[in-house]
Amino acid sequence: MSEVVTRTERPAQRPVHRPVFLTRRRTYLWAAGAVLLLALPFYLDRFWLQAGLFAMAAAIGATGLNLLTGATGQLSMGHAFFLAVGAYGYCVFAGDGADGLTGLGLPTWLAAVLAVLVAGVAGGVFSPIAGRLRGAYLGIATLALIFIGQHVLFNARDLTGGYNGRDVPPLSLFGLTFDDRELVVAAVPFGSAEKLWYAGLVLLLAGGLFARGVLRGRPGRAMNAIRDHRVAAGVIGVPVARYRAAVFVLSSMYAGLAGVLLALVFQRTVPEYFGMTLSLDYLAMIVIGGLGSVSGAAIGAAFVSLLPQILTRYSDLLPLVSAPGTGGIAPGEAARYLYGAAVVAVVLFLPGGLVRITARRNRPTPQEDT
Repeated sequence: MSEVVTRTERPAQRPVHRPVFLTRRRTYLWAAGAVLLLALPFYLDRFWLQAGLFAMAAAIGATGLNLLTGATGQLSMGHAFFLAVGAYGYCVFAGDGADGLTGLGLPTWLAAVLAVLVAGVAGGVFSPIAGRLRGAYLGIATLALIFIGQHVLFNARDLTGGYNGRDVPPLSLFGLTFDDRELVVAAVPFGSAEKLWYAGLVLLLAGGLFARGVLRGRPGRAMNAIRDHRVAAGVIGVPVARYRAAVFVLSSMYAGLAGVLLALVFQRTVPEYFGMTLSLDYLAMIVIGGLGSVSGAAIGAAFVSLLPQILTRYSDLLPLVSAPGTGGIAPGEAARYLYGAAVVAVVLFLPGGLVRITARRNRPTPQEDT
C-alpha cells in the first residue's frame, strides 16, 4: 500500500537581488549629486551657500538625534543644549580674550575637537539619568537641560557674553583660514561661506557614514532591540543601560559638532537661538525625514532648515507671507505652520517619513526580480 504524503514542502525562498540597472542608476545619481555639491560654490551666492551650510549642520545634529530617538527610542527634548555646548565651547577654547571674554587661545582645529568632546562629556554626565528614564519622563528631564542652559548662557557673561553673545573665531586648518578674506579659485572669489562649504561636506559625509555603520552593525541591532522591547533585549544579553548611556553620549557629540559648524557659519553666537524651539525643530526633522534613518535625518533637516530661508527670500512673491511687523505672517512663523502640517501628514499617511518614498522607488518589482 502506497503511503500518501500529506505534508507539503515549502519551497525555499530565493534571495532578492537588486537589478543591475537599478544599482547603476543609483550609483550614477550619487555621482551626479556629489559633482553638483562640489560645484555649487562656484555658482551660488552667499545667501544660498549659508542656507546650505545651515542644512548641513542641521543634518549632522539630526543624525545624532535619530540615533538616540529613532534607533534607540529615547525621547530627547534637550538637543539644543548640546548644540550650545559645542558652539560656546569652541568660542571659549579658541578665543584669545581680546574682547574681554574668557578665551584659552588654543588652535582652532583643536578647539573644535575639544568642543565636541565636551558636548560628549555633558551627555555622559546626563546619561545615568537617561539610562533610568524613558518615554515622556525622559523627555521632561531633557527639557530641563534647556532651562538650565538658557540660564547659564544669559548669566555667565564672562564665558558667553550674555544677551549679546560673542564673536566666533574663524577656523584655521592646514594653513587655510575660513574667514572672509577672499581666496581666488578659477577666477571665483572664495570667502568664508565658500570655504566652509567643503568643510561642511566632509563633516556631513563622515558623520553620515559613521552613523550608517553603527546602525547596520551589531550596535544598531542592539539599539533597535532596546527600542522595540527593552525587557526582551535585556533577557537576550543586551546591556541595556550601557547602550542607552553610550548612545546618549554619541548623540551629544553629534549635536556638539553641529553646534561648532553653526557657530562658524553664523560668526556670532547668541543664547536665544539655542532654546526650546530649536529642539522642537530637530524633532520635526527626524519625524518628517524618517525615524532611524541617516538619509531620513538629512532629508528632514534640509526640509525644516531650508523652508524658512526660502520663505524669507521670496516673501514678496508669496501670498499672506511678509516681513515681520508689516501685518502678514512672518516667514519663520509660516515655516513652522508648514512643517507642523508636514509632521501631521507624515504621521497619518507616511509613517516611515519622506525617506520611504525614495525606498519605494528603488525597490525592484517582482517582474524585475524574475
